[in-house]
Amino acid sequence: MYMNSISHDATICAVSTAPGTGGVAVIRVSGPEAVAAVNAIYTPKKAGKTLLTQKAYTLTFGNIHRGDELVDEVLVSFFRAPHSFTGEDIVEVTCHGSVYIQQQILELLIGQGCRSAMPGEFTQRAFLNGKMDLSQAEAVADLIASTSAGTHKLALSQMRGGFSAELFKLRTQLLDFASLIELELDFSEEDVQFADRSNLHILASTIETVISRLADSFRVGNAIKNGIPVAIIGETNAGKSTLLNLLLNEDKAIVSDIHGTTRDVIEDTINLKGITFRFIDTAGIRETTDTIESLGIERTYQKLEQASIVLWVIDLTSPDALIETLAHVIVPKLEGKQPILVFNKADLLTPLELEAKQNLLKQVQADKIVISAKYKNNTDRLQTQLIAAANLPEVGQNDIIVTNIRHYEALIRALAAIQRVIDGMQNNISSDFLAQDIRECMHYLGEITGQISNDEILGNIFAKFCIGK
Repeated sequence: MYMNSISHDATICAVSTAPGTGGVAVIRVSGPEAVAAVNAIYTPKKAGKTLLTQKAYTLTFGNIHRGDELVDEVLVSFFRAPHSFTGEDIVEVTCHGSVYIQQQILELLIGQGCRSAMPGEFTQRAFLNGKMDLSQAEAVADLIASTSAGTHKLALSQMRGGFSAELFKLRTQLLDFASLIELELDFSEEDVQFADRSNLHILASTIETVISRLADSFRVGNAIKNGIPVAIIGETNAGKSTLLNLLLNEDKAIVSDIHGTTRDVIEDTINLKGITFRFIDTAGIRETTDTIESLGIERTYQKLEQASIVLWVIDLTSPDALIETLAHVIVPKLEGKQPILVFNKADLLTPLELEAKQNLLKQVQADKIVISAKYKNNTDRLQTQLIAAANLPEVGQNDIIVTNIRHYEALIRALAAIQRVIDGMQNNISSDFLAQDIRECMHYLGEITGQISNDEILGNIFAKFCIGK
């Protein structure tokens, strides 16, 4: 297992900058022998100085060498434990970005007793040394992976500890009451109540409200972090692939007049007004005996279930009866989704025919738009409708938004436990059952921050980090 396969008292080293060649690269060394290991291969330019006498939180210029051979001219910074990212002594070597130079320095450090860091091991040590809790450590990975202003803001907020502080407050309140209730159990024969049930009910209701609010925020957080899934659905040859290419501004999908060209799901993302949309182009829906195409259509229905917004593309040149049937059959089937009916191929109609079709569409009670994907007519309005359908609120710098599925699942379990506490008090259940449910609620809140954790959870989390972080 990842956690049990590594020693946390070793000195570790890794390149912390992105892989490959660049102007400069940073090699991070952390652990009890970090200073000694770097000192053995580094000579400051200033005569009479060594890294052993360098003041913490300073930068020096010097040479990395292999014996008398110069490897590179570098800058070396030093951070003294416990006031460092990992809580250990850290030395960072900034060298030229040659991959060869990076490898030479790492080999020299390993020769001095260091070992290569595992993915996420620097952040893992920060967690184990109490520099941050588990939710903050996960936010480090989210911050590195952020690709938009929204994901950056949410990761930064979580890393600063707002979410952790909220959970700590809830656990502290629960712990106080759990202690009083368990004290009652010690005096059960005297029938003494140390915990005021009315106060406990108020507290439990308040905690339920807070946990419910945090869990509900996952819809927004997940959309900002992973993008809002938008399924492009419709019959074959309605213009779905043309629309996808237009929205993405690239030829992602094959466009053809031949029915059944798209046989698999095609996905890509764009950012509109700071909101990430994850578009899913699917196989056209029709009766077919083609085995491969049938599998594509089956996947279409699967993706429809996953989508939050559905762009149902309808060929505007189809007979009126078919358009009416599609429009009235589609909308009821999309309950719980945000459907937008996209009537395409307006360029193939005369002005009079187009006016007649638009009058027909007035009876369709759903968000709809008439476009020509081929000539990009009205597609700017479609983007505006997408943003409106996303319905994401403005997120402030201090707002606490849950973005992690692990956190969400723990909150759902904590919510169920605190609801059992409320129901139990209303039904006058015994103190031992109340104490058990309160402890369970505390357990799941503690799982989020790492106050309660196991090696498997920690291993899964940190193994997903990049090496060097």
